[in-house]
Order: sequence, then structure tokens, then C-alpha cells
Amino acid sequence: MEFFCYHRDRFGSLGLREELVEEHWSYMDRYAAQLIARGPTFAEDGETPSGSVHIVDLPDAAAARAFAFDEPNHQAGVYRDVLLRRWRNLLGRTMWKFPGGASGGNRFLVLGLGSGPAADLEVPADDAELIAYGPLLSDDGVTWLGTAALLRAPDPDQARAVLTTERYADVEVHAWEFGGRR
Repeated sequence: MEFFCYHRDRFGSLGLREELVEEHWSYMDRYAAQLIARGPTFAEDGETPSGSVHIVDLPDAAAARAFAFDEPNHQAGVYRDVLLRRWRNLLGRTMWKFPGGASGGNRFLVLGLGSGPAADLEVPADDAELIAYGPLLSDDGVTWLGTAALLRAPDPDQARAVLTTERYADVEVHAWEFGGRR
């Protein structure tokens, strides 16, 4: 089962995040074979971390909750909240298989929070810049709750355009980059 996990940083927690970077990476190393995508999001300045995205394939919802809530930054109070949802990998690949590579261009997390009937259940026709794409689902994998995409785009407005924005209660766009050890 695939899960989308977005830890949002607590204001003022950058120092603690920096202190725990090796613990965080060591924790993620344990899940290397299950990770579909990972990486930090950034505040509007483009430099200050604002959260961490992890898309991971785990056996069940209990394993996903353990993954999300046992993470060292979460345990230490770096994060203010966690969005954890079932997810479906519509591209069928990991971020490391993205033809555009790990660097170059602007990368974004686009997070559409659902309202009403499901939207954007098919991969957009112009998918060359998509790194990861899929619906956010209820724990049982049945109810559509939104859509999450990682992509390369010239700017936040063009990144947002990957979704049919009027079909969502809210659409967030965050600067993002490939994560992991450097």
C-alpha cells in the first residue's frame, strides 16, 4: 500500500531540524527500498525548510502511522502536524526514475485537498514534468480526499495548473526538492 506523508515544520524549529539531520537520514535509510519519493519543502524565501514529503510503500496503515510518527524530527517536535493519506502511484515509478533527473529547474509539491466528487484521477496528458502523481485516499483506499503531485514547473502558478483547481477546497503549492543524503 502506498502512503503520502507530509510533515509540516513548526515555526522556529529550524535549529532542531538541523541538529537531527543525521538521525532523520538514518531513519529514512531503513525505508530506502520502500520510498517512492522524498524531500523537503521550502518557505517563500526558497531556502528555509517548511516540511518534509515522503511517499512510501508499506504493508498497511499501522506501518504507515509508525513510519510517520516514529520519525526522529516528529518525535523531537520539529513538525507541527502530519498529513498521512493512502496514495496511488499513477506514474508507476519512483522519483529516481524521473527522466528529468534530480536537479535543474524549479520543483514543487502541489497538494489539492478534496471537496465533493473526485477529480484528476488520470495522469495529465502533458506528463513529462511529473515526478510523482496520484490521488489521496481514505485509509481503506476507497474515498477520494484529494491529489498530490511532485513536478518541475517554471513557477508556482504553472505548477498549480496540474490540477483542476476549482474542484478542490484548497490547493497548496510548495517549493520542493529531491531529498536524501547528499
